[in-house]
Amino acid sequence: MSRKIELLDRRRARVRRAIRKAANGRPRLSVFRSSKQIYVQVIDDATGRTLAAASSLEKDLRGRLKTGADKAAATEVGKLVAERAKAAGVSQVIFDRSGYLYHGRVKALADAAREGGLDF
Repeated sequence: MSRKIELLDRRRARVRRAIRKAANGRPRLSVFRSSKQIYVQVIDDATGRTLAAASSLEKDLRGRLKTGADKAAATEVGKLVAERAKAAGVSQVIFDRSGYLYHGRVKALADAAREGGLDF
């Protein structure tokens, strides 16, 4: 099991290194996907601060969602983080999929964030 975790950590570091090179000062839209929930943050790497965040654990979303681990939840979280990022004055971000494949929940979240007004 530790070998799998080590490989995942290496892939995450590789993706994050490439993202930082390509960012050109844009904040990073970072995704964490667990087996039961999905979380997303807009992070300014220059200052190390989180500008906006959303997750499927929030009270207003929990009441509407069947589960926090499906595409519908990812879509709602994507819309919410786009709304909060726009309120914080962020319109352009760079997408950090954290080593996850761009498929399923990660893709649904990204598409919803684009529809919400984030440019990446």
